[in-house]
Amino acid sequence: MTRIKKQNKLSFYIKGFARGLFPVKSYEEKIDNLYKSISKEQLADVERRVDYYNKINTEVKVNHNGTTVQDLLKPKTPKAYYFDTYEYARYFPKDLKIDYAFGDVNTILGFPMITKSRPIYGGNENNILLNLDKARHFVSVQDNLNFDDKKNEMIGRAAVHQEHRKRFYEKYFNNPICDLGQVNKEGGNPEWIKPKISIGEHLKSKFILSLEGNDVATNLKWIMSSNSVAVSPPLKMETWYMEGTLKPNEHFICIDENYENLEEKLQYYIDHPNEAKEIIRNAKEYRARFNNKNVENLISLLVLKKYFEYIR
Repeated sequence: MTRIKKQNKLSFYIKGFARGLFPVKSYEEKIDNLYKSISKEQLADVERRVDYYNKINTEVKVNHNGTTVQDLLKPKTPKAYYFDTYEYARYFPKDLKIDYAFGDVNTILGFPMITKSRPIYGGNENNILLNLDKARHFVSVQDNLNFDDKKNEMIGRAAVHQEHRKRFYEKYFNNPICDLGQVNKEGGNPEWIKPKISIGEHLKSKFILSLEGNDVATNLKWIMSSNSVAVSPPLKMETWYMEGTLKPNEHFICIDENYENLEEKLQYYIDHPNEAKEIIRNAKEYRARFNNKNVENLISLLVLKKYFEYIR
């Protein structure tokens, strides 16, 4: 039986609204306590990740949008982004100015802002990453089905709006090695429409399509916690998951940008299952590095601390 680990949406919203009702420690005290809870090895990883998410290392003067930490208590849509930012920003003075770009950000911002995503390539330092909308994105599974017992196919269910997704479906929808389905009823191609299926149904297949959408592919993280293998062209976007550090054919099966070699790649890993299992082991090890709550909390606070210190 497949077990899915994800946050209950109702409890998430209750916690989000409740955080503004109670006083908290100062960020210095909170950070100091978290430092005491981690090892020297973990600390080295913390420092690397803080500098990865927040690449600003000198003072930058900006024309702020006029928003402060206090304004995060007045969430607009999408509310999850406000709640996830305030979870850590609440330890800092409420009158500090903070700029943010919420939603699916797939361009490099004009000046430093807190955001969920950014392009992997280019001067992306203005996009300062926090783990936003994590209740949706940071899902993991306990997959009890062995790779060898799964179907020799690649499954994919997605909303097909973007042109690159349409091109993929046009090329492979009728291919016998694929089980593809479009879940949106408007847009795309009516002939591609199939009902949504559960994560458990996905995990009956050895390979799972993970195509980026407006920014990253939401399903990549839970695929990498399973006994199936993610299939994707070269990644272009990244979030808190540091997709830019994932290695093709080490953490996921990488197909060509034009999708031409999909069949060849899938057949190779069907014929070489031990190499597929090695990718699964690497993927699980990578995914597990985000499971330590104290480490994640410390990194989040240090990313914001660095933001407030350098952005004027």
